[in-house]
Amino acid sequence: MSDLPRKAVTRTAKLAALPLGFAGRATWGLGKRIGGRSAEIVSRELQQRTADQLFKVLGELKGGAMKFGQALSVFESALPEEIAGPYRAALTKLQEAAPPMPTRTVHAVLTERLGEDWRELFVEFEDKPAAAASIGQVHRAIWHDGREVAVKVQYPGAGEALLSDLSQLSRFARLLGPLVPGMDIKPLITELRDRVSEELDYALEAQAQREHAAEFADDPDVVVPDVVHQSDQVLVTEWIDGIPLAEVINNGTPEQRDRAGQLLARFLFSGPARTGLLHADPHPGNFRLLPPVETDEDDDGVEGEFRLGVLDFGTVDRLPGGLPGTIGEALRMTLESDAESVYNLLREEGFVKESIDLDPDAVLDYLQPIIEPAAAEEFTFTRSWMRNQAARVADPRSPANQLGKQLNLPPSYLLIHRVTLSTIGVLCQLNATVRLRDELEDWLPGFLPEQYDEEEAVEAGA
Repeated sequence: MSDLPRKAVTRTAKLAALPLGFAGRATWGLGKRIGGRSAEIVSRELQQRTADQLFKVLGELKGGAMKFGQALSVFESALPEEIAGPYRAALTKLQEAAPPMPTRTVHAVLTERLGEDWRELFVEFEDKPAAAASIGQVHRAIWHDGREVAVKVQYPGAGEALLSDLSQLSRFARLLGPLVPGMDIKPLITELRDRVSEELDYALEAQAQREHAAEFADDPDVVVPDVVHQSDQVLVTEWIDGIPLAEVINNGTPEQRDRAGQLLARFLFSGPARTGLLHADPHPGNFRLLPPVETDEDDDGVEGEFRLGVLDFGTVDRLPGGLPGTIGEALRMTLESDAESVYNLLREEGFVKESIDLDPDAVLDYLQPIIEPAAAEEFTFTRSWMRNQAARVADPRSPANQLGKQLNLPPSYLLIHRVTLSTIGVLCQLNATVRLRDELEDWLPGFLPEQYDEEEAVEAGA
């Protein structure tokens, strides 16, 4: 029997109490202000208490509640600074750790899935988890052949908990909306629900990780640990040491931040081109900054030679042809200020519905600030830039808000859109200066004019 809160009624009660808690704290704040305390001090205390309760509950419940919290955490940089401060610490708690499963539960799962003699598979096995996430936790161990490994053990009842939590969260998505201005929370929750079966299937995860590990095996910049063993509810992979990206965000040097940001952007765009898969869970807990490969040559100690370690392939988008060429074409046309061509392409792909007519120049004005990082030779991603973009879209008085409501996001682009936004959120948290255009030119189909011409020629020949 798992100690993870499993009964739907228990989990529902905990989640349903969140909006009531928000309202109660608002009343508490009003009372404090009537009592003579300044509005600024009371507001700051109110935000801190709200953040603490929200993410304490999400972390304790694990399951879909924590999954939602992790997805939300990468958008922290879009929050106004007076709100972001108290929320930031609470949000980052979800990126690296959560309350662990009892040891007896871990042993029970390993016995059930690996057999009574499961200990013989390991030279050492650490009962204390090295990391805990939304549907499972990771233990450090040494495999019987001497390799250091990470053993991911799925929480019993994780599937039930995921669906229960996300169903409940969707009921008060409107109340959670203000946490991230300009973002519609309900589609995010719906998409997380749609991915539940994949997230729970360690065979699918192992397959996706093996494909990435094979493709990036000799890559000088990106490290993907290979799969050692897989069974239902247990996944054993190679262990990698490194600095968690959350730590780089909090305490990293400018060189580490820039290097991590460049490699994160490179992995986002190169992964689909090289493997046909898009890593779809880019929160900081899934990345590590690794030291350079040791060689016989003199080490010059340049931090720019750090590598990016990538973990957790439980959620991927399958893109056999890589990222859609439409993205690269639309981006290139927008950079060229070709309003008519951009508008016609967006109509063809369903971003503008047939029943709606928009001004092509207004669409161009809406898009150009968003793609500013692709226009520059290098761009520094900052929280203030992200906040300005969010505010521009969220302000009901702005033309961007009105136009954005009329645009449509086709289902095939939903996950790509969220992963891109999440990655940009992490880049802003890193405050990284990135040569994004270099990565787009190397890996995004249709971005370069000659790519577009070659694709047209191939289609014509076919």
